[in-house]
Amino acid sequence: MPLLSVKDLRTYFHTRNGVYRAVDGVDFDLERGETLGIVGESGSGKSVTCYSLMGLVPQPPGRIESGTAMFDGVDLLRCSPQQARDIRGKRISMIFQDPMTSLNPYLRISDQLIEPLIIHEKISKKDAIKRGLEALAAVSINDAEKRIHFYPHEFSGGMRQRVMIAMALITKPEILIADEPTTALDVTVQAQILELIKKMQRELNMAVIFITHDLGVVSGLCDRVQVMYAGRIVETADTRSLFYEPKHPYTRALQQSIPSMQKKGGKLFTIPGMPPDLSKPIPGCAFAPRCAHASELCNSRNPELVDLKPGHAQACLRVQAGEI
Repeated sequence: MPLLSVKDLRTYFHTRNGVYRAVDGVDFDLERGETLGIVGESGSGKSVTCYSLMGLVPQPPGRIESGTAMFDGVDLLRCSPQQARDIRGKRISMIFQDPMTSLNPYLRISDQLIEPLIIHEKISKKDAIKRGLEALAAVSINDAEKRIHFYPHEFSGGMRQRVMIAMALITKPEILIADEPTTALDVTVQAQILELIKKMQRELNMAVIFITHDLGVVSGLCDRVQVMYAGRIVETADTRSLFYEPKHPYTRALQQSIPSMQKKGGKLFTIPGMPPDLSKPIPGCAFAPRCAHASELCNSRNPELVDLKPGHAQACLRVQAGEI
């Protein structure tokens, strides 16, 4: 039985300009100790999917229209506020994309770091500070005894991200959601952060959902990958199959966009066009206007996610028909 099972998740934003279908029918399972990567361009619905699971979608304008997310017998989408508080930050934790906007600039790092322990484990502040120092040491922050009392602006970007990781892991969660945790960091710090997440995962036997637009990161970190476009999953497979046998044209285009895949000195590949306006109905395949393989059928019929082989599914009509 999966640790987390998400079925038919739909999260829409109701605005004056229309209803934006940010997440439109997402299914996936997450096993204990597994790393699941969610990739796609900005606006594809990656972060909103996980914000929905955490109960962090602002309502209004957001609304979870349908779906279930079963975690240890509790539906995360329909549970009571008290159940959500008991789970969030204790059994399921999240590393946010921008630590400077996620950390409170008016509070010292110590107060923010130990808050999950005081709320969920009801321990004294003295014991919580001790655990906080251990957590900072685990994420390789030197001179933790002094720095734990600093304010966020006194840390560099990489150190703030390490604090976010320490805060997420301090309660030893069963699931860690990492929302593009290395986006604003240089490659050296990025490699350290990814290695740190892998090390903590091994120690805690923790499941990880890793959201990113960087396929290079996914290749070395994730066991399984799902590719999202326009609020839907268009391909899902184990990491090796996705990289060596990509089926959906969008997955192939994303791989083609990796700079290291380009010929040296040549023009870099970009996917033509822009993602669709999710406030308007899309009659056919959402990727069809940007796809080099699209046919008339693609513009009128919405493809379903179909298994090509066990564990590898994709949503392209022409691939399913064996035409490409």
